[in-house]
This record gives sequence, structure tokens and C-alpha cells, in this order.
Amino acid sequence: MYAIVRTGGKQYQVACGDQLRVEKLEGNVGDSVDLNDVLMIVDGENVTVGQPVLENAKVTAKIAEHGKSKKVIVFKKKRRKGYRLRRGHRQMYTSLKIEEISA
Repeated sequence: MYAIVRTGGKQYQVACGDQLRVEKLEGNVGDSVDLNDVLMIVDGENVTVGQPVLENAKVTAKIAEHGKSKKVIVFKKKRRKGYRLRRGHRQMYTSLKIEEISA
């Protein structure tokens, strides 16, 4: 059994027991989080698709950790103008442990 959920503007395929990195969510490590934007649930041959989301469906997860991703270098340059700009960015993330999928 797996589900397609939407969080942080992205869609993820999750199953029970999966570890998932998503955009930063509010809460402390160990807290339980409900993901209510469930787009699809697949249980063997039974496929349920929402339009756009499924009513009364949710995925329960536990916050495993908070952190920062690896640094991404942003480099801008204009030729022959002497313009060079170098910046770095580290995106905050939340790691989730999927516990339950309910329809």
C-alpha cells in the first residue's frame, strides 16, 4: 500500500515505514504530523484517485529530524562588464518517518 501526498509544493510517493525529506514543517522532533493533501491511494489492485484530493484520507508521520541541505552555489556573471556575484543557499528541511496511511 502506498499513497501520493502533496506538501511544500511538491508531490511524494510514500509507504508505511518510509523516511522522507520535505520542506521545513513546524513542530519538534518526535511530534506527530498529519498530511491531509492525499492525492491518490493504491492498495494492491484497488486504486483511489482524488479530484484533486481525497476526502477523509490522511497520512500520519513522525518528525525524525530538522536540518539544512547541502549548500547550493548561485553564481551570476555578465560578460565584459566586471559583474560577478557568488552566493550560497542552504534549504531547511524536515525528515519524516511515515507511520500510517488511512483512507
